Amino acid sequence: MQSMSEPQQGPARILGRAEADQLITSVLGTMGQLEKVLADETAHVRVGRIREGLAAEARKSELASAYLRGLEVVKSNAIALARFAPDALARLKTAHAAFSQVIQTNQTVLATARAVSENLLKSVADEVNRLSTPQGYAPAGPRGAPRPPPKSEPLLVSKRL
Repeated sequence: MQSMSEPQQGPARILGRAEADQLITSVLGTMGQLEKVLADETAHVRVGRIREGLAAEARKSELASAYLRGLEVVKSNAIALARFAPDALARLKTAHAAFSQVIQTNQTVLATARAVSENLLKSVADEVNRLSTPQGYAPAGPRGAPRPPPKSEPLLVSKRL
């Protein structure tokens, strides 16, 4: 892995059509690999297989970093790319727009899974609290928990799914 002080791999400056095509092909390849990882993650999380969905987290981070580095090189060479490889640049823009939809779908699925998990944990904690509250009777009928309600016992959650 590169540190921030090390120079980036790849052309810092595009000087011809071959370098332009190579850069765009490299970025498209990285995008394709990242898209596959995201699609797999989305498919697993969508059906509740969280462990399988998050199994490729390291690979996803590695590919995302490589993709962002590639985009930085593309941005720094935008004029040269438009001059030497306008068709390839158009392909990259089209692919990036489609890739944005994959990212949006992935983020939506992950946010939904997170919300469901939080809601489930809150429901469990509320139920544990309700069961630990003493019930009694008052002259007007059943009486619930005294105000404020007692704190529940700690809820232990395993990070291993």
